[in-house]
Amino acid sequence: MRTKKHILLPKHQRMLEQLGENIKLARKRRGFTTAQVAERAGFDRSTLYQIEKGNGSVSMAGYFNTLRVLGLEKDFLKLAADDEFGRKLQDLKLLIKK
Repeated sequence: MRTKKHILLPKHQRMLEQLGENIKLARKRRGFTTAQVAERAGFDRSTLYQIEKGNGSVSMAGYFNTLRVLGLEKDFLKLAADDEFGRKLQDLKLLIKK
């Protein structure tokens, strides 16, 4: 079975790279080595390296487990939590249904 390659626009790739940098800084602030975080997250150091580089081919579970090890798993719930555009669309639909 072939896997589909996901293409990211440069600005979106930079966002993933920023996430990776944030994860790397959080790891360093806690004094954890890459080996410690990778072992606790259940994958090898090369996967953590890819996460810290913002590689989009790493699964969301990989990112989540890394955040969990760092005690930042609740940050995962912030993803897509503030759906401002969706709420505006919903409000428009409510205004049109008179």
